[in-house]
Amino acid sequence: MTVQVKRPIVVPGMMIAEGKYNPGEYVINEDNKFHSTIIGLLEITEKNIDVIPLKSIYIPKVGDKVIGIITNYHLLSWSVDINSPYEAILMAAGALAKPLEKPGPDLGKFLNIGDAIVAVVQKFDRLSSPQLTLKEPECGKVVRGTIVELTPSKVPRLIGKKGSLINLIKKELDVKIVVGQNGRILIIGDDFKREKMATEIVHRVENEAHVPGLTDRITKMIEEWKKHA
Repeated sequence: MTVQVKRPIVVPGMMIAEGKYNPGEYVINEDNKFHSTIIGLLEITEKNIDVIPLKSIYIPKVGDKVIGIITNYHLLSWSVDINSPYEAILMAAGALAKPLEKPGPDLGKFLNIGDAIVAVVQKFDRLSSPQLTLKEPECGKVVRGTIVELTPSKVPRLIGKKGSLINLIKKELDVKIVVGQNGRILIIGDDFKREKMATEIVHRVENEAHVPGLTDRITKMIEEWKKHA
């Protein structure tokens, strides 16, 4: 077997390889002949074969960090948009430091409609709404920064191998970046211009994730920006 470096675009039904691989979510195996089930980017390593969707929706997984928007509140919980077909629930017990003694307090005093939060998916089984918690590191109400959206399947490209691309952006622009697996990215910088530049980079990842040499192009993009900043 050979190690494939580039990522050609493949289409549903297309035979993409033969051999012995561990197929990913979007690959089916018929007698060691592998076919793609979607339009996406082919990725083959020594043992694994997968297709990265060009477009995708976010399906929650327990343990995922997500960035959500409060859409409503009730007696004991909030409804949260997590950029998914599934609307999430944040129970008061998963958000407040002290449990409520009885229903009744206006939860809108703590989190109101339109507020953004960083949360972790605590429970989800596809039969009921995903349940979130704020009682994890770096979770809570978003009080500053810019939120930008990225196709969820392109989140790994923003991160890069071993965090190479996202660490480059953080270091060169001196910004903090919180990555939601649901494709929402929170960028926090003391300098708005740097925050804006980081936002433009996320948009570039969205548009060019499938084109080889992305990290090099972003490095040059930052260098040019610094010359005129």
